[in-house]
Amino acid sequence: MIYADNAATTKMSRAAINAMLPYMEQYYGNPSSLYAFGQQAREALENARSRIAACLHADPREITFTSGGSEADNQAIMTAAALGARRGKRHIVSTAFEHHAVLHTLEKLKKQGYEVTLLDVHSTGLVTPEQVTEAIREDTCLVTIMYANNEIGTIQPVAEIGAVCREKGVLFHTDAVQAAGHLPIDVKAQNIDLLSLSAHKFHGPKGIGVLYAKRGVALETIISGGAQERGKRAGTENIPAVMGMAAALEEACANMDEHRARLTGLRERLIHGLEQIPYGELNGDRERRLPGNVNFCFEGIEGESLLLLLDERGICASSGSACTSGSLDPSHVLLAIGRPHEVAHGSLRLSLGEEMTEADVDEIIQAVTDVVTRLRNMSPFWRDLVNGKRPHVFAE
Repeated sequence: MIYADNAATTKMSRAAINAMLPYMEQYYGNPSSLYAFGQQAREALENARSRIAACLHADPREITFTSGGSEADNQAIMTAAALGARRGKRHIVSTAFEHHAVLHTLEKLKKQGYEVTLLDVHSTGLVTPEQVTEAIREDTCLVTIMYANNEIGTIQPVAEIGAVCREKGVLFHTDAVQAAGHLPIDVKAQNIDLLSLSAHKFHGPKGIGVLYAKRGVALETIISGGAQERGKRAGTENIPAVMGMAAALEEACANMDEHRARLTGLRERLIHGLEQIPYGELNGDRERRLPGNVNFCFEGIEGESLLLLLDERGICASSGSACTSGSLDPSHVLLAIGRPHEVAHGSLRLSLGEEMTEADVDEIIQAVTDVVTRLRNMSPFWRDLVNGKRPHVFAE
């Protein structure tokens, strides 16, 4: 099997597993308990908080543990919205290709009277600081723009966008779920006020994440109950998962430069191979993209059929976000960059991992080439394209 869906989730690292085991078998106390056994867990929790903060160049008191990126996105946006409403500011700026954890939260706020401006991401999948400057109004309370897109992998100029927001006095949130552990994060240097991440995207466990909130940004409580996480996120902390996340993030950050260089080389090899398939195109900017992300559209095929036949060849891939894999609708990300519906349905996302080899990449190229040819030979739609009854979208 060749696993090429690391944007959906990653294999847990041995470091993460080893860090978790003692807190499942030996130090399993509740960190809210006052006796020594519970306080051992409390000490571990705060140690992990400090280590994660160091990876983000943050203060430990700015780190809140959540169940993952979606919860962190929700809490960040609801916090900024509530703070804005208290000052009479109910306008939010975002983009048309955010993760649904952001977009659906914005839709909920619109029903509560907030206005939302979704910026165009162009055919490259990139937003410019100038767009953000033009979109900010007197009543803007939040700009929320993802660090790196989860489908096409494009990397946004977060430091420059953050600088615009800082100058305008507007809170800046970035969904860094795909970036954390793969790209450098310095919340101070990049002018980030709120940031979300999820451990299972960088070889940590599922069900655990982080919301960074700059000191002075008072979080809204969206899960009520006990006084955990300084009263801002109720529920007994998942100590094993927190320890696994801290270990995974430290390891990812320590090896980031090496992994980025290697994955970028494999990515370029894969892109070059897939570019040889006629009437296909890479989605998103060629250079400003995650090291391991390759996303293509091919005319004349359906993405679901492509994935199933690749699965028969032992290759795990996706046609977009795993969170919407059950939907029959084309990717909102691909529609946002201008892909027509019939092409957006034929998308393929391949997200490479550190264990992948050049031989694996070459096998993927051959398998995709074979499967695309097979599906086109079966497709009446493709015959219409070949016979000139329909116009091609892409050049040969």
